[in-house]
Amino acid sequence: MPTQTFFNLPNEKRERIINAATEEFASYSFSQASIARIIEQAGISRGSFYQYFEDIKDVYKFIFEKAGQEKLVYIYDVVSRMNELNTFVIMKELYKAGLRFANDHPRLAQMGNKFYKEEESVRNDVIEGLVEKSHQFYEGLLLTGIEKGDVDPKIDVKIASRLFYTMNLAVVENYLTSSGQEHFLDDIDGYLLEVDKMLYILEHGLKKKD
Repeated sequence: MPTQTFFNLPNEKRERIINAATEEFASYSFSQASIARIIEQAGISRGSFYQYFEDIKDVYKFIFEKAGQEKLVYIYDVVSRMNELNTFVIMKELYKAGLRFANDHPRLAQMGNKFYKEEESVRNDVIEGLVEKSHQFYEGLLLTGIEKGDVDPKIDVKIASRLFYTMNLAVVENYLTSSGQEHFLDDIDGYLLEVDKMLYILEHGLKKKD
């Protein structure tokens, strides 16, 4: 993560660096990203960059975490209505919240789209520590659903939360790969249709119904 020197910078300069890094990672994959372009866009020296960040992965992880914090604002808006809505409706609303985030923060969203196409080693390194938080969030969602009577109390909540997390990654990756789209906003209806297919499996299971 950034050094204290970075956080001590004047707001204008700090934001300039953040914007330059965001633009870089929205435009290029991690393997193609360049410190040279970031420092040129930000108007800082290479020496200054290394006073603020350890390397390019350090700034990449910082911007990725910042995007996550921005997205949480939209997620909490849905969570605040958790007791009012059916659990599976909430799950759908979380995806819609993600679309609102993408619409309001297109460069961060574009960076997120590229993230799903990164090498697995890069993805695992970046989201290390975030996975367990995601599992805990889904566990809480499911436990609330059990309390409301929406979710089968016989399920193993830990297994179900990890299943939802994995299926979430799969549906996003599958959509971006199969649709040929660069951005969810290019075909919102198509993306939400994929989400509906995944949520149907979660809600109804695989067993044929009578």
